[in-house]
Amino acid sequence: MNSQASSPDVSGAFALHDRTIAVIGAGSGIGEAVAHTAAGLGAHVVCLDVAAEGAARTADQIRARGAHADSSTVDIRDPEGVRAVLEAISHQHGALHGIVCTPGVNVRKPILDYAPDEFDRVVGVNLGGSFNVLQAAGRIMKAQGHGSIVLFASIRAQVVEPGQSVYAATKAGVIQLAKTAAAELSPAGVRINVIAPGVVETPLTGPIKSQPDWYGAYAQKNAMKRWAQPGEMAGPTVFLLTDAASYMTGSVTYVDGGWTAIDGRFQPPGM
Repeated sequence: MNSQASSPDVSGAFALHDRTIAVIGAGSGIGEAVAHTAAGLGAHVVCLDVAAEGAARTADQIRARGAHADSSTVDIRDPEGVRAVLEAISHQHGALHGIVCTPGVNVRKPILDYAPDEFDRVVGVNLGGSFNVLQAAGRIMKAQGHGSIVLFASIRAQVVEPGQSVYAATKAGVIQLAKTAAAELSPAGVRINVIAPGVVETPLTGPIKSQPDWYGAYAQKNAMKRWAQPGEMAGPTVFLLTDAASYMTGSVTYVDGGWTAIDGRFQPPGM
């Protein structure tokens, strides 16, 4: 038997040439790393962020490397704004092949101390924002008959600690949104998957890094004994946008250095 003849042709399966990929949160952290990686694989990347300067800076850096990018602003809490931006991208480029939504916020407090406005803010960005992106992108991709949506959850969707109640609830909700969307949209050619990071050095986790005991404890509570850099989230994320992941939908990929495998825990200060 000719083994070569029976092997699948995977040339180009990991590439994104001639594809338009929107990255929300591209102004910093994980989103910025994802934007650069997608552009490096040939995509035209639209860098989106609530901060116009950050999105523009990332797009400028990508273009300086000879790749293709532009930028715009979006606030994922605004459903009409999200719809308008994504529809404009689709019309300009002929399709929206993929989208990644990375933004998240956290208020670390015991449940009994949580204020209503803090609850609304965390839920509004993490869960409401993800829903807005999922709905707007899902409509576009269902109509065009193809597309890949990648949402961001967290290890906190599975394991928690004091002070993480609302954040953890929203991240678990993102996973259930994605799974339901996969059930509804995958027959139309739209794939929806989730990346669940562990501890990553980003602006969101900056307050932890400023406390050496807390920072060090988190490093010791995962199997690799260190924090991740934003770029280490980019590869698994962009993979889900490529044809190499063509049979993946409704999945959750934990990119956590083995944290959930060994169930790392830490009691934050004051909790």
